[in-house]
Amino acid sequence: MHPLRTNRSDYRIYFEDTDVTGIVYHANYVKYFERGRTEALRASFSDLGALMETDDPCTFAVAGLDIRYKVPAKLDDIITVETILQSAKGAKMIFDQKIWRGETLLAEAVVTVAVITLEGRPRRMPEAMNQRMDELTG
Repeated sequence: MHPLRTNRSDYRIYFEDTDVTGIVYHANYVKYFERGRTEALRASFSDLGALMETDDPCTFAVAGLDIRYKVPAKLDDIITVETILQSAKGAKMIFDQKIWRGETLLAEAVVTVAVITLEGRPRRMPEAMNQRMDELTG
């Protein structure tokens, strides 16, 4: 399977991620999901900054986020963020993401990402990116 189609990235939980009880604060899961998506995209597009510097630049914005929390992550845990590209068409990508501690599912999310201009307006994926996404999801 191609790296963007299913990507896994590991992270350690630090004090800064937790509340006084050593449990990860709920909003930090959004950061972990973001890191997972970024690593998944980097696996297929190596230089993400280059997408903003072409003759047909674009960037991304989260348009929708649906998170389900299952079991809390704790201080010093090693978590794995699993990112699966479900679809990529037109001006959006949909990712299925899960956070694991070993075999235990901690949280899952469906994330819709919009492709936008550098001015923040929705736009279709540049042709080269669209072709690459077709290869990955086809």
